[in-house]
Amino acid sequence: MDEAEVARMLRNLLCIVVTVVATALFFPLTVVVALVTLNPGATVWVARRLWSPVLIATGGARVVVTGQENVDPKRPTIYVSNHQSTLDIPIHFVAVPVNFRFVAKHQLKYVPLIGWYLWLAGHVFINRGRRDKAIASLDEAARKIRAGTSVFLYPEGTRSDDGRVLPFKKGPFALALRARVPVVPITIEGSGTVMPKNSWNIQPGPVYVKIGKPIDTTRFADHDREGLARAVRDVIIAQSLELGGKGGDTKAAVADAGVEGEPLSRRSAS
Repeated sequence: MDEAEVARMLRNLLCIVVTVVATALFFPLTVVVALVTLNPGATVWVARRLWSPVLIATGGARVVVTGQENVDPKRPTIYVSNHQSTLDIPIHFVAVPVNFRFVAKHQLKYVPLIGWYLWLAGHVFINRGRRDKAIASLDEAARKIRAGTSVFLYPEGTRSDDGRVLPFKKGPFALALRARVPVVPITIEGSGTVMPKNSWNIQPGPVYVKIGKPIDTTRFADHDREGLARAVRDVIIAQSLELGGKGGDTKAAVADAGVEGEPLSRRSAS
């Protein structure tokens, strides 16, 4: 084993250790902050200012952000992004200067530390297991958004294996149409190279985040989830190509219910 391979293994081990230790240390801090301030938004500050920069620096990601003028902290907004890596979460905390909440699967609520933090900080959980519970979850999330809380979500439902933008699930856009607030499309490029899906093989390098202009949801009919999903996805694909990414198939825009990463058209043809 040569020196370069040893150095790579040590770097990967360091990333694992730092991630575990930072998460274990900062979670109790978020509890203290929440109890002292009685403000769940303050816990997001801990994630943005402390936890996220540590993970980004350890992974060697050099984050370059454009389009922050399209972010309005005073306006409740739904931020939507493609998803390449687990590293996307701390990067988006830093890149989007808003105390937003992530929209997550309700199963994550029970994951030690991370799930507990999401619950404590008031992040939004969507129960997709049963239709009635999913609808109730969307209604509750829409009320929270209309009351002034911005949210962030990944409509692909999973991380891309090769960096291409996958088909979008329509559920998140039902939330956008219920809330009737602007949707801001965000493209991330390079995080899948720095930290590939299902891997701790860290490769330090640049990560680009481009924040697009808000899309007015009032232009779409109440049930036009697919139309809104296509409009947002087209912007994210165009931005991916601008950033030197692989873009995505504009025709394979929407995934079937309960399916992640596979277009509706492919399932319909099988």
